[in-house]
Amino acid sequence: MKILVIQQKRIGDVLTSTILSNNLKKFYPDSQVDYMCYPNCVDVLIGNANIDEVITLSNKTRKSYPSLLKFIMMIRSRKYDVVVDAYCKLETNLITAFSGAKHKISYDKGYSNMFYSHTVKRLPNGTKSELGLAIENRLLLLKPLIKDVITDYKPKIFLSDAEITQARESLSHYGIGLDKPVIMFGILGSEWYKTYPLEKMAKIIDFTVQRLNADILFNYIPSQQDEATALYNLCSEETQSRIHLDLYANGLRPFLALLSQCSALVGNEGGAVNMAKALDIPTFSLFSPSVDKETWQIFENEPQNLSIHLKDLKPEIYEKYDEKYIKEHTFRYFDEYPLELILEKLGDYFDTIGLKN
Repeated sequence: MKILVIQQKRIGDVLTSTILSNNLKKFYPDSQVDYMCYPNCVDVLIGNANIDEVITLSNKTRKSYPSLLKFIMMIRSRKYDVVVDAYCKLETNLITAFSGAKHKISYDKGYSNMFYSHTVKRLPNGTKSELGLAIENRLLLLKPLIKDVITDYKPKIFLSDAEITQARESLSHYGIGLDKPVIMFGILGSEWYKTYPLEKMAKIIDFTVQRLNADILFNYIPSQQDEATALYNLCSEETQSRIHLDLYANGLRPFLALLSQCSALVGNEGGAVNMAKALDIPTFSLFSPSVDKETWQIFENEPQNLSIHLKDLKPEIYEKYDEKYIKEHTFRYFDEYPLELILEKLGDYFDTIGLKN
């Protein structure tokens, strides 16, 4: 049997949807399971033995009707028996519809029944879930194919020994040993409204250094140098002496290897948090007030993962205002969650996961 899993969009989405390929390979070990995503997401799939081939759909192809048609025909020529589309947008509707597969599975969006042989309804936003709706809804896509109880629900990232050795050598080059805490900070969100104010983030980093005497790494790319430097300058002199501003990864795989050697990741909720969880690195994440917490508060049944969301503290705000309004007033609502309370929770969290000075 030949199976294609489709997940476009961001790295966190692509990583999370690997639970589809992992379970399909488990229940159909003789099948070929291919995975389709954007080119910039391939690195989180490397080394996953449950994926036979990665197929990429570039922006250039997506934005050209002739190129997209050629791509669709290429997918059709592969003669898949099953296509599981976890993205369910127009381009993947068309790719799946014309794939020639007997079983075409995706989410029920009303109109989507014309493209797929099987559709499933997502769990409503606000549904309580220990795993997180991002996980639960993807597992629903497997129901037409797998009738048994699914217990493999955590995405995993696979690193080579050489990658880990290189990361340790990089840390050693900067005088960082693993005999004391090394904390990676996710200093920037993927969008402006997902970025906790830098002056407040500086206070969190100061607190971490004072509490743990930890070495601090920033997760950023060269194009974000100005923001990283601005945050560094907002920190105390003592904290600055513990920040290794020049140590950052040139590429996703080196970043994953560095992250795998950290004691924890603290910072803005986003793809890096999902990657840390897939590496079994403890996470303390700050949600933007307008982001749906039920979807991406994943694996918080594990004590090593904790997140902060305004909805947990002041649910009445969400009864009065909608997501659009809260997003437009993001920084006002960041202030609604007192920094002092965040620091208190962070201190307790460090104790819970056994991090000490």
